Amino acid sequence: MTARTSTDLSSAEVPTPGYDRTAASVGIVHFGFGNFHRSHQAMYLDRLMESGEGLDWGICGVGVLPQDAAMRDAMRAQDCLYTLVVRHPDGSREPRVVGSVLEYLFAPEEAEAVYARLVDPAVRIVSLTVTEGGYLKDAGTGRFDASDEAVVHDVDHLDTPRTAFGFIVEGLRRRRAAGLAPFTVLSCDNLQGNGGVCRQTVVGFARLVDAELADWIEAEVAFPNCMVDRITPATTDADRDTLAEEFGVRDRWPVPAEPFTQWIIEDEFPLGRPRLEAVDVQFVDDVTPYELMKLRLLNASHQALAYLGAPLGYVLVDETMRDQRIVRYLERYMAEEAAPTLGELPGIDLPGYMATLLERFSNPGIRDTLVRLATDGANRMATFTVPTVRDNLLAGRPVVLGSLMMAAWAEYWALVARGELPPAEVPPDVHAEAMTRAAAGPDPAAFLGLTRIVGDLGQDARFRDEFLRQRSAIAEHGVHGAIDRALGD
Repeated sequence: MTARTSTDLSSAEVPTPGYDRTAASVGIVHFGFGNFHRSHQAMYLDRLMESGEGLDWGICGVGVLPQDAAMRDAMRAQDCLYTLVVRHPDGSREPRVVGSVLEYLFAPEEAEAVYARLVDPAVRIVSLTVTEGGYLKDAGTGRFDASDEAVVHDVDHLDTPRTAFGFIVEGLRRRRAAGLAPFTVLSCDNLQGNGGVCRQTVVGFARLVDAELADWIEAEVAFPNCMVDRITPATTDADRDTLAEEFGVRDRWPVPAEPFTQWIIEDEFPLGRPRLEAVDVQFVDDVTPYELMKLRLLNASHQALAYLGAPLGYVLVDETMRDQRIVRYLERYMAEEAAPTLGELPGIDLPGYMATLLERFSNPGIRDTLVRLATDGANRMATFTVPTVRDNLLAGRPVVLGSLMMAAWAEYWALVARGELPPAEVPPDVHAEAMTRAAAGPDPAAFLGLTRIVGDLGQDARFRDEFLRQRSAIAEHGVHGAIDRALGD
């Protein structure tokens, strides 16, 4: 496609920003500028601006990875505009051009421009969607990993960091040196206590650079927790073609998303924040119960869909949801093993929420893929499923269905090792080599020896026995047979 200006995204059928973007200014810098951020946070800010508020809270997106050059090219060719396409279950599509992003910086080539934004007094929030695995922590212990290769590099090269956290720490150092109050750091990733995890990483990184700076960050910088939710698939050429054919809009990188969206944030923003409650964002004192609900129900169910569905030849989430055995597994797992770990959920209709999840997963318009759900699966399983199993073991509750999910995860990587999954269906994962080796070895318990992923869970005799029983059931009876036996238990 050829480069275009903002007018190339206009169409009589597609709403465009009704506010004056030239009157808007940057108030937020966002690291990890991908589809989810564009379907969620940027969408909410676009709604707020459309209402006539928040024009001083425009977004500067930052790409830190070399592959982010493609997003840079797309965004700059379109004046940082893009089309968000909501896919409804009846097959209809609802597009809107989003205008809340005002600038995109490619950090590998524009580090000083990124720092200029970070020390701009108008920037009061720095937000992140860098995935569960992007927080430079040991997946087994959850602690900041000072030995991480990227950390080691950035500590000695803060002029050209490779991580968002290198930029954040140096940006905070420069603000402090300039006598400026620190920005709020807002993690929007799927992590339990994402604000606390983000604080741990930033402070841990800073301590390697300057202990006094680390103390200042720990005392002065706000890291509110939040819960984010919207199923957002990867963009395909079919998405681009459909948008052009049905609506006359030629967009380099449109964003598909489901209709449902939710954002719940702890209200801790010392330098102020956009009035997002006006566009249905919920601000609370403690986001923990809502966050836990989403991670252990929605995100863990996504993992189950990936590892139970792919061996059966399924590619898409909605086609997997037409398998009634898998649906029954999800219903039982959520109700019997995940829900009991959640505690009190004020104002939440939990059975209704779980039913809504099944409806959302079944939306044929989304065309979400199992390989996307399995991407970075080691960090996702360590975040979404392992803690539920731990809590149930400690409480003496059943772990049959959680063990089946983890056994299916191990068997999935055994399939990868044997070349029985198509190459296009093998997800990227930083732990892929270790998982493949452990899953394919002669010892079926070797997968539990991956302590950087599962910690010491494999040392629990009850879980270990159940995990091995479920691996044996999958190997002998297949996924369907293993599900039948587990549900029969």
